[in-house]
Amino acid sequence: MNIIHSIILGIVEGITEFLPISSTGHLILVSHLLKLPSTETLKSFLIVIQLGAILAVLVLYIKELFNWETIKKLFIAFLPTGIIGLTVYKIVKGYLMDNILIVIISLFLGGIAMILIEKNYIRKNKYTHPEFDKKLTGKQEKGLDIKEITYKKAFSLGLWQSVAMIPGVSRSGATIIGGLLMNLKRETIVKFSFLLAIPTMLGASVLDLYKSYHLFSSADFLNIGIGFVISFIFALIFIKWLLGYVQKHNFIPFGWYRIILALVFFIVFFVI
Repeated sequence: MNIIHSIILGIVEGITEFLPISSTGHLILVSHLLKLPSTETLKSFLIVIQLGAILAVLVLYIKELFNWETIKKLFIAFLPTGIIGLTVYKIVKGYLMDNILIVIISLFLGGIAMILIEKNYIRKNKYTHPEFDKKLTGKQEKGLDIKEITYKKAFSLGLWQSVAMIPGVSRSGATIIGGLLMNLKRETIVKFSFLLAIPTMLGASVLDLYKSYHLFSSADFLNIGIGFVISFIFALIFIKWLLGYVQKHNFIPFGWYRIILALVFFIVFFVI
């Protein structure tokens, strides 16, 4: 792995981390396109550069973390992921992180689920709220409405997020699907997903650094630093973009993107 690889992967991480299209899945597929050997160091790199995206959330939403109710609900939501993550860490990193077929299947099935659940969300809200926006997205109040997320719903969102330990599922995508099923407002789901990323990704990165730091050379730490900075910059841009997007549009295009991407990579890796 060289500096160019670090920059490319940092860009991919920053763009895809908070979109419901699986950053890990994209990183794995791009790594294979770049013909990078699937080493423990590369797997750790793909996990640790998420810290750049975490910093972007902290910069944009640090004020939200001074709300005690928000902190408590984030803690409740993090519990399932934290417990399950510690339990299956070795399996995920050892057997799933370099399995292209699992990534492709997860992208494909996740895309179908997102389209179907979003269409049901649109139908339900159009029926229950006659004033629902003409574009079928709804006029949503800005900001995180933490009262809309009960402790039970917070725990459920955490359970949904834990499914994203399977590469290709998407942490934000799983959380968004869970939130739509609970009929939460889109912007509330997205912002809570941003904040929930802080303990989730921080925990995953710290755990991996603790277990794998001895494998890194000075060049590896340089690559991680470059990936961190690049992912931070692009995450800042795309966090703001996604919040603007959900105020006027739904998540169906992301579902179709996932399906098309899965089919393209299936052809590239298994047909051609």
